[in-house]
Amino acid sequence: MRRCFWLLMLICPFLQAQPWPSWRGPNGNGISDSPGAPLAWGAAQNLHWRLPLPGPAPSTPVMASDRLFLTATRGDSLLIMAVSRDGHPLWEHVVAGENHSYRQGESNDAAPSPSTDGHFVWAFFGSGDLICLTVNGEKQWQINIQERYGKFSTYFGMATTPLLWGEALYLGLMHDNAQMAVALDKSSGRELWRSKRPTEARNESLHSYASPVMYHYGNDPQLITHGADLVVAYNPLDGRELWRSAGLQDPDNYNSAFRLVASPVTAPGLVVAPSAKNGPVLGINPTEARGDITGQSPSLRWRMNRGTTDVPSPVIYQGLVYICRENGVLLCLNQETGEQVYEKRVYGSRHRSSPVVAGERLYMIAQDGTANVVKTGPAFELLATNRLGERVAASPVIVDGVLYLRSDQALYAFGEQR
Repeated sequence: MRRCFWLLMLICPFLQAQPWPSWRGPNGNGISDSPGAPLAWGAAQNLHWRLPLPGPAPSTPVMASDRLFLTATRGDSLLIMAVSRDGHPLWEHVVAGENHSYRQGESNDAAPSPSTDGHFVWAFFGSGDLICLTVNGEKQWQINIQERYGKFSTYFGMATTPLLWGEALYLGLMHDNAQMAVALDKSSGRELWRSKRPTEARNESLHSYASPVMYHYGNDPQLITHGADLVVAYNPLDGRELWRSAGLQDPDNYNSAFRLVASPVTAPGLVVAPSAKNGPVLGINPTEARGDITGQSPSLRWRMNRGTTDVPSPVIYQGLVYICRENGVLLCLNQETGEQVYEKRVYGSRHRSSPVVAGERLYMIAQDGTANVVKTGPAFELLATNRLGERVAASPVIVDGVLYLRSDQALYAFGEQR
């Protein structure tokens, strides 16, 4: 009976739907269900509130019905906190006291984003600590992933966000000391399964900062993991490997520093898998994929040989794939063929945040806090540019017409004044 319930939750996650339960939104694809997000905002325009934060983190907030949750730092401490929708702190919980910074302060051990089902919230940190609390801040359980599965060994910390789906949390662990996918019972942290993830990757190419995603269309969901030169799909119920592709690297011109950061994104009949270092982007049909599909069709629907995003994850909307490169170039592809629709430099500055679509608008945020709003569709049109003036690595959150934006200094809420 419990297995049937778990299967129902796995196939029908909307039964647990929350406004913004994970870093990529209600459907895990960077698309908001909410129209009416503001076109223009700033310190003197459409600002609902600004809440100073105790310390920086590149993680994205998530939201249950009446509150936001986010990880943060305070000196050496790693913490998770809750904020009301009107900008008042509700509680905070210190999880560990071992914060480290990476890339001259660009990232730290609070890089993974939390997840919530409206009853509980889960948070993972670069210290290895994975914690579950009620939405009121009451601790339920805490484990250390490093102690259980091996000490993390990457150049820039641990940034992957566990995927909350149905009754489980899924992790992709890819570094010098581990290559595996893991499923944990969300109610206890107990291991449900682990699957080895063999790879021929070497050196820094073993490292992945990407997060797993679920291909959830139809009755056979697939857990998609991304890293160590591979895209690998698993049966989320038992961890059985379904298919893999090594098409992200050229074996004849191997790059041993080919670490993956951007996460895949899914649409019906399609997994879009970015790579790194101006490498390829793959368009894979997971419903046709079996075993090793490297270079094969029909499971490989298309391949863009060069020009991948490096850090921001793609978004698929109304038949188009949007890829925001780290240098601020926006690439638009045909979802069915992978053919380029347009390429446009929107803003020539570093981008870490993943773009979000809401109300026929694409929101892309540069690291210096400059936000550009682009009209979705096959013709490029820049609708607005807004400047926050603070460093931003988190992705935007858009719920009920309100844009929530987290900088190194503060959490903001912007919305049209009513």
